[in-house]
Amino acid sequence: MNLKIVNKDRFIFAILMILIVLIIIIALILTNKKEEKNEAPTQNLYAQENKNQENETKKEITDWRLTLVNIDNALPEDYQLELVDIDQYRKFDARAIDELKNMIEAERKSGASGLWVQSGYRSIEYQKEVFDRQVQEYKNQGKTQKEAEELTLKIINKPGTSDHNLGLAVDFNYANNDFEETTAFEWLKQNAENYGFILRYPKEKEEITKVTYEPWHWRYVGEEHAKEINKRGYCLEEYIEYLKK
Repeated sequence: MNLKIVNKDRFIFAILMILIVLIIIIALILTNKKEEKNEAPTQNLYAQENKNQENETKKEITDWRLTLVNIDNALPEDYQLELVDIDQYRKFDARAIDELKNMIEAERKSGASGLWVQSGYRSIEYQKEVFDRQVQEYKNQGKTQKEAEELTLKIINKPGTSDHNLGLAVDFNYANNDFEETTAFEWLKQNAENYGFILRYPKEKEEITKVTYEPWHWRYVGEEHAKEINKRGYCLEEYIEYLKK
């Protein structure tokens, strides 16, 4: 056999193998690029979803009617309100006074036992007087300062952490648990949401509100929010967390 012919055949075979390998490599590269291109929209979608979730987590509640004031959330330093008279002694937020008065009038016309406002807006200074007075009462019963303050916090918020400081809350009638037995209370449970008011400290929500059940304490949040809160069985704290998410 001619050695030159053999070497030539081997050379051609080697060239063909190299070309085949190159073709395979190029095909793999093109396939990978196509897959990356197809995956990109999905990756962008996931990134957008994560961004949306992050934005949802950071969502702020700007509706003044839902301003949350409690033991963990003090009255905002820049909070502005305009007060008007409920009567000679009591005041309420001017933006919601009509709803309050309309609700009281409607309750009286219904023939229920009659509503009257025992307490409305309280300045932080007055809230301090109320708080300190209750603390002293417990101390007079033999409680320590710490014990007296802990007991007081169950029924009275610290200055700057009360709905009353917002001017959006009212205590009705004699502000005690006997109010629960009145026809006025029953009327409020059925109708207060139509005027934008909710029972602020429900009995079954004490662990969340950190305030003992107060059937006499009602808070203005606006009609649409009041109805949604009652529909879902929320207290205000739960509702705000729901809106943020």
